[in-house]
Amino acid sequence: MDDGERADESMPERASGSTWKLWLILEADRWVVATLFSAALWLGIVVIGVAHPTPVRDLLTAGDPVETLFQALVAGTVTAVTLVLTLSQLVLSQELGAVGDQRERMDGALSFRDRVADAVGTDVSPAEPSAFLRSLVRATRERAETVEAAVGDSLEADAGEVLDGYLASVIQDADATTDRLEGAAFGTFSVVRAALDYNYSWKLYAGHRILADHGEALPAEATEALESLVDTLELFGPAREHFKTLYFQWELSALSRVLLLTAIPALVVAVSTLAFFDPQRVAGTVLGVDTALLVLATTVTLSLVPFSLLLAYILRIVTVTKRTLSIGPFILRETDRDADVDWD
Repeated sequence: MDDGERADESMPERASGSTWKLWLILEADRWVVATLFSAALWLGIVVIGVAHPTPVRDLLTAGDPVETLFQALVAGTVTAVTLVLTLSQLVLSQELGAVGDQRERMDGALSFRDRVADAVGTDVSPAEPSAFLRSLVRATRERAETVEAAVGDSLEADAGEVLDGYLASVIQDADATTDRLEGAAFGTFSVVRAALDYNYSWKLYAGHRILADHGEALPAEATEALESLVDTLELFGPAREHFKTLYFQWELSALSRVLLLTAIPALVVAVSTLAFFDPQRVAGTVLGVDTALLVLATTVTLSLVPFSLLLAYILRIVTVTKRTLSIGPFILRETDRDADVDWD
């Protein structure tokens, strides 16, 4: 099992789509993504208005399309912001509870931290999320090196090739993930991104298969180190899920804040346009485009800024959720299964 046979490790390598699209969905600043959505909306309105066979001024002055549109925008903005804030509060309300529930949560967290401390060989596990994950990943590298040193040349060619490729994969990706986690601050996407890039599910599955197929041929010290490596990988799964949950709550709090900040300006634009904008009184053109159409496109875009921000935040949340549906040695993506070693 050489590097070319193992499953792709980083998330861009495992993704079937283009890298720039993955960057836009996951890594780009949410305000930048929302701005791109708004620009696409503005451009779409202008292009459709220019391309329509009926002059745009005739369309805007026939009946009351502007009034109808902005009445809907005002009602929709109020409803959408209220709904999102309500849902966010429901999610965040999970942090509230009786003292017994809070004590149980704390006992679970302390117990898990003690297990991680034992696994990484320290008295106290790190407190910062990035350092916590980094210590687990570094421990997998150390276990892999221990297995490598204990095995030596004692295995047959086929078994040795499988194990060498697996250990090289663990060491290589542990180094890459450790570098990504270095200095990453929680609250930014960098911690979650590094955890997503570390393809622990495949490593856990492959480790179990090697123990099952070649465990008897391994020296006792190598078997013990490989079992320790698998145990450490099993700890990485719940740690990643815990920090992912905390990140989602962080993102929902940020989303609630930006919606509150942008909802009032958006409503001011929508209500002002509804009350004061008269296409018949807006004359002239800009680069051949009717000024009334430009005003309409701009006011509609500004009125929908909260919706653009909502799309930008939710797009990243649902994408991360999709890519972390499973926990443990389950490989859901077709690219991972195709790249896996054929042990069956």
